[in-house]
Amino acid sequence: MDIVVKGRNVEVPDHYREHVAEKLSKVERYDQKLIRVDVELFHERNPRQSDTCQRVEITVLTKGPVVRAEAQAQDFYAALDCAFSKLDARLRRSADRRRVHRGRHAPVSVAAATANLPTDLTRGGAATLTAEPEAEELVEHEDGQPWRIVREKEHSGEPMTVDDALFQMELVGHDFYLFHDKESGRPSVVYRRRGYDYGILSLAG
Repeated sequence: MDIVVKGRNVEVPDHYREHVAEKLSKVERYDQKLIRVDVELFHERNPRQSDTCQRVEITVLTKGPVVRAEAQAQDFYAALDCAFSKLDARLRRSADRRRVHRGRHAPVSVAAATANLPTDLTRGGAATLTAEPEAEELVEHEDGQPWRIVREKEHSGEPMTVDDALFQMELVGHDFYLFHDKESGRPSVVYRRRGYDYGILSLAG
């Protein structure tokens, strides 16, 4: 399993890379077919957000669904701990689902499976990585609009059930998930509402 650690506006020291590799080596117990783990570090320069100025995003690429987790804290070590805790829970849930499909035990609802996910940070500390100057340049728009598109993603349109879409949404830790509904044949979006309720939007034919 390859582990790629990179910083966005931060310099990543070797000792932190070693710490990440040691911590993430534990996730292989859930799936021996893991391909790569991408770890990206972000630094928030706004002094008003000093308590959550360091963000860590972890993305696990497998032969199955992508599993993702992120967290923010006062330092990158605490953020990594929290992100890893979320990732560990999602990988365990994915492994349990594979066992369900092999008929080993009864499935658990999405609400029950996500009830114990960590949401708050409890650790803090001094920042340990140094920020570097902003590398990206803002693009001036001819239409004068204040917004801009900063990322584009394209996903496979393999049809799936609503339940599968909810499961995929929980694995990546997003509040919504775009998918091709196997039953209706229409592009649809499942999204998180208050508590453990979900909604679904579909395009009319």
